[in-house]
Amino acid sequence: MRNCTAEHDETGSRTDFPAVPEHWGRNRRDFLRILGSGALAATLGPLAGCSSGNASSRSDELRTQLLADERFWADVNAMFPLNPARRFMNIGTAGSMPKVSLDLFDLENRAKAADSLSGYTNLLTERTQVAPGFGVDPDELAFSANTSSGMCHAILGIVWNPGDVVVTTNHEHPGGDVPLAIAAARYGIEISRVALPVGNNQTAQTYVALFDDRIRALRTQGKRVRAMMWSSPTYKTGTMLPIAELMEVARRHELISIVDGAHLPGMMAYDYSGFGMDFMSGAGHKWQCGPGSTGILVVRNKIRPSNPLPLPNWYPIHTSSWTPRARTTNGTATYDIGSVITACGSLHTPMFRALVSACGVWDQIGRKKVETYDLTLSAYLKELITQLWGADRLYSPKDDPKLVSAITSFNPFVNAADVLNSVKSGQFVTRMLSDYNPGFVIRNVNVPVIGAPSDHYVVRISTHLWTSVADVDRLVDSMWDLSRKMG
Repeated sequence: MRNCTAEHDETGSRTDFPAVPEHWGRNRRDFLRILGSGALAATLGPLAGCSSGNASSRSDELRTQLLADERFWADVNAMFPLNPARRFMNIGTAGSMPKVSLDLFDLENRAKAADSLSGYTNLLTERTQVAPGFGVDPDELAFSANTSSGMCHAILGIVWNPGDVVVTTNHEHPGGDVPLAIAAARYGIEISRVALPVGNNQTAQTYVALFDDRIRALRTQGKRVRAMMWSSPTYKTGTMLPIAELMEVARRHELISIVDGAHLPGMMAYDYSGFGMDFMSGAGHKWQCGPGSTGILVVRNKIRPSNPLPLPNWYPIHTSSWTPRARTTNGTATYDIGSVITACGSLHTPMFRALVSACGVWDQIGRKKVETYDLTLSAYLKELITQLWGADRLYSPKDDPKLVSAITSFNPFVNAADVLNSVKSGQFVTRMLSDYNPGFVIRNVNVPVIGAPSDHYVVRISTHLWTSVADVDRLVDSMWDLSRKMG
């Protein structure tokens, strides 16, 4: 093991939320050491430049470091009202509110009902509380209904011209694909899709080349490329398309940048102003564990060194608070774009205040701490899968720290060709819940694979802050057992 360390960047505690456990194991630096060097601090990942040896030795080391702080995460787990008869590993679809946020949600709903309160507000106070955790100013952060809502705000508010081209991928969610299709039908834009590789044999540079080559080829054909849209991570394989590197491509080609970051809030401790993307739409109800129908939309609203390009010509599509104003051309916002997007008639304020409460819990724990734990659990899971099934069964990267997330997709079947069988894949997910005690809540997802006759139907697992090492061990044992029973 080489001597690699990564500094832990903690977010300061907030005083307006209940305290969370503060103890942390004495091996804390070792816990981070295996996750990457300081040069990769923005994209902490497992084992980068710090570990050698086979999958068994790597998984043993990851397990040891996770167990060093088991008591801390057990206390965190106790903050959630989860059904103990199940192990919830589909946070990529829906999370669980902390008890403190659930109690606040109930209290706020009752207060709203008791005094027949309206919801005519732009939630500036709430956005001011949340914005620092995402590295942006309040005017750059809006509350939306969910990721899909935020993607509609971003895509359909841009002033498009017929023939404008958006370069995106073949692994996008309908939340981004549908507003693109609407823009194509309504404004005549064109959509060019990059086919994404799957598995562990890829690097961040793979994606830089894919996007850069496509943009250059389109412009050689005389096409007017206007924007890049991509998911980080993709919901199908959990591949973290490298935001910093793809933003370099967007800046180099002077393109609008739109990120479907459905899984980012609550999983990754990112500074969005440092990335400089024009739009990032994320979920409030997934990894961030707020109520349903909540989302976080980050909109570039001023010129920063991270992105010196002019702000896109954009108009709100869903608001009751807007007057015509030109967007800024310097480092000072002309107006609060977050307020314009958030304010739309009477809002259900208890819902968003519960989201703020959940964000406050994350800020107290430390967003980098949550990210580190989530990624380490996922790294451990991937190494166990590699030991039993082989690395070629992974559809998620594990070795390039810039590409990893806490989502793991893989083919669990004895007969590898069964991954083409959507029915069998669905049965595997159903039986993981019904045939084991505790039952495991996971999901499957279709993945387009280059050169394949049809989509592959893989299982997808999300490891989050309430997942323990023992949960991952039991999950892998159960999946191995079920794969043999299903033949």
